[in-house]
Amino acid sequence: MPRPTANLPPETHTQKAYNPRVLLFHGVVAILLLTLAGGLAWRQLLRTDDDHERERRQSQRRVLVPGPRGNIFDREGRLLAGNRARFGVTLALDELHTKFHGQYVKIRDNYRAHGDKDLPTTAQMEQIARFTVVQDYLQSINDTLKPLGRPEQLLDGEALERHFEQQLLLPYLLVNDLTPSEYARLIEQLPAASPLQVYASSVRSYPRGPLAAHVLGYVAAADDARPADNHPDEDDTAAPPEIFPGADLATFKLKGTVGRLGLEARFDDLLQGETGGAIYRVSPAGYRINPPLEKYAPVAGHDLTTSLDVDLQAAAEDSLGEQTGSAVALDVNTGEVLVLASAPGYNLQDFTPRLSNAAAADINTRGAWFDRAVNGLYPPGSTFKLITTIAALQAGAITPDEPIVDCEGTLAIGGHVFTCDNGLGQHGEILLRDAIAQSCDIYFYTAGLRTKPEVIAREARRFQLDQPSGLELTGETRRAIIPDPNWKKEHQHQDWYQGDTANMSIGQGFVRVTPLRMACLAASLARNEIATTPTLLHNPNAPVQHHEAIGLTPEQRAVLLAGMEGCTTTGTAKILSSDVGELHKIPNLRIAGKTGTAQIPDKKNIAWFICFAPLDNPRIAIAVAVEGEKSGETTAGGQYAAPIAQAILRKWNEKQLSQASAAPVVLFPTPPATPPAP
Repeated sequence: MPRPTANLPPETHTQKAYNPRVLLFHGVVAILLLTLAGGLAWRQLLRTDDDHERERRQSQRRVLVPGPRGNIFDREGRLLAGNRARFGVTLALDELHTKFHGQYVKIRDNYRAHGDKDLPTTAQMEQIARFTVVQDYLQSINDTLKPLGRPEQLLDGEALERHFEQQLLLPYLLVNDLTPSEYARLIEQLPAASPLQVYASSVRSYPRGPLAAHVLGYVAAADDARPADNHPDEDDTAAPPEIFPGADLATFKLKGTVGRLGLEARFDDLLQGETGGAIYRVSPAGYRINPPLEKYAPVAGHDLTTSLDVDLQAAAEDSLGEQTGSAVALDVNTGEVLVLASAPGYNLQDFTPRLSNAAAADINTRGAWFDRAVNGLYPPGSTFKLITTIAALQAGAITPDEPIVDCEGTLAIGGHVFTCDNGLGQHGEILLRDAIAQSCDIYFYTAGLRTKPEVIAREARRFQLDQPSGLELTGETRRAIIPDPNWKKEHQHQDWYQGDTANMSIGQGFVRVTPLRMACLAASLARNEIATTPTLLHNPNAPVQHHEAIGLTPEQRAVLLAGMEGCTTTGTAKILSSDVGELHKIPNLRIAGKTGTAQIPDKKNIAWFICFAPLDNPRIAIAVAVEGEKSGETTAGGQYAAPIAQAILRKWNEKQLSQASAAPVVLFPTPPATPPAP
């Protein structure tokens, strides 16, 4: 009997155990999973540092603060340029995120409640919210300071938004230049935890106003706190800017300063303070999260001690007064600059914190930017006769005891009549000593023609009158002129004539020198050498300078010095020995000097006086150049320039006497180690 059949399901398709397509799908999935796992492992294990570095750059900000500039002192340690605190009120915008948001919600809800269809954008409402919050803080300051008479401060909305967008981590300045009473009121009333804080910044200060303005120069605001080249003192909280961390972070920088003229510019790297600051973590919206991750204190720049003497500088500037001119005084032995005065000048206090347009216009109008002591190019007039004298003596063209001319007031040279413009008319037969003292032009025309222009030019160049001095100031002129026939052919495209030699012999014609260089000449003559290297840096242990000797015989040098002393006693600068009026002679101070008056066609004359003192032990050398009051004057050197030198010498002599009287008296001196020879 057949087996009964079961109810079987409909016919089904069977699959093989290893379908190739399924295996391929599994393989692809496996590869993708492995790739994903490898990528995750690579990101988590191998790229961790890169991710952390990216996260660090996104979440951290660096704030830089400039260090104070170093001070500038005179040779006796008196302050010429320093820093003073400038107080203002700042608002920390990055601490007001909650208030900004709360005000934004109020503004948004207010618009919605009134059913306004033209709603401002979110960005516009946020901007309105920030302005409203900051205005409330400013109004509280205005209310606090109003009883003290301060005008109400207004909020600049554009400046606020610019600061918020670009410098959120820096304090926003609401009120500046607080008076002492305003400062005290705010310190008393502002809560310690308030986002409003009294902020002290350092600004340059020049306590002596216009004194030595051209030497000191000034500073201007820099775009940011820039690193300095000097290194900090040993201080655990200070970090030199070269290794200040976070150079790759978004950086916020408070404004610094940079030297623009004078010593402030020349020694900017030395004076520049070292940058300090901090690194902060910030929220995704850019707001600061306190406390800072790292913090470094700024370091003050190095101080600079100059060779200037405040007392002598003030004497020179006071004596120059409203005149246009300059005065330079050097230490004969070291070349240190004791005085470097130029008039007209300007008040350095006008530059702090910034120079106003009105003050700048005034300086421009008066021509006060120009440093006449260092860059003024003038014909030296009769002061150049000292060079002619030395050249003629060494060339054998003249001798001290030979009256080479009979001065009758005029001399015909090359078809032209040259006059003796010393104001006396004629001198008759005159020797070298008196020719220097009385500044006889006829004598020096003759001496120059005997000597030849090439020899005179060579002697002037030997004294480096055609070269920059190398003084530590930027922008010293390089256009001094010591002419000769070759120079005239090259620059004037003309031949040299005897009249050119005559003019050159008395410091006229094409000759151009600076007052600084003429002061160096006076110092060199005092030491009987051909060069003096000036410096504005004081070294209490500076050695005596030594250069090549001039080369005069003792007899020749004695006559030169006698003529220079005669200039100040009986000659063209006898005003220095006058007891008339306010110009009293300086007792027991022998001065060797030479006047000069340079006539410039169609321009005011230049009055010159150069000197050194004391004659028997030279210590100070001076050159003064003043633009004369009237055109055509013939004795302006003694009238305008010599009194300024006298004022400097008088103050210098007073200080020498004061120091001598203050020196301790040794009642029982220590005996020498070796007894003196019998």
